[in-house]
Amino acid sequence: MTEDAPWLVVGLGNPGREYAANRHNVGFMVADLLASRVGGKFGRPKRVVAEAAEGRLGFGGPKLIVVKPLTFMNLSGAPVVALAQFFKVPVENVLAVHDELDVPYGQVRVKRGGGEGGHNGLRSMSKSLGSKEYARVRFGIGRPPGRQDPADYVLSDFSGGERKELEFLVDRAADVVEAVVLEGVEWAQNKYHGTL
Repeated sequence: MTEDAPWLVVGLGNPGREYAANRHNVGFMVADLLASRVGGKFGRPKRVVAEAAEGRLGFGGPKLIVVKPLTFMNLSGAPVVALAQFFKVPVENVLAVHDELDVPYGQVRVKRGGGEGGHNGLRSMSKSLGSKEYARVRFGIGRPPGRQDPADYVLSDFSGGERKELEFLVDRAADVVEAVVLEGVEWAQNKYHGTL
């Protein structure tokens, strides 16, 4: 992470009311909570297809730009790179919050870099940024039951049982984002991977 540079926290999701409660939109849910925590209000930056909210973590803490791309998931990278350039955010201070099929529901994982695991939002970000070395907060949604197509599964809403825990888990994911920004990826891994 680069000292004094702002952080661009990207909640990945799809725009539109019909997608709002989908598993694929958990990044938007975490972004909404983070924006409220830092006292930011979402607005539309000029010439960028995204909503962005600005604020600081704590008194005099790092500046956060919380972003929800309003392109569809597979085109998320263009608004991310435009905002990173505008706010002069280095790639090491970019953090994506996204749903993750390879992590069980109820777990949140952190990593920097690596593959995209078939996630179209991450693939678009990596291509647009020209790098995979950004941080990721991976919100576990688990694998689809039976033979359900993963593409259908991610675009379905959380089940009734899952929704009972969802608010707590979104809150936990926001805590993990703050930990990455304030203390770094490795510190967040040590603190949260054993307790989730």
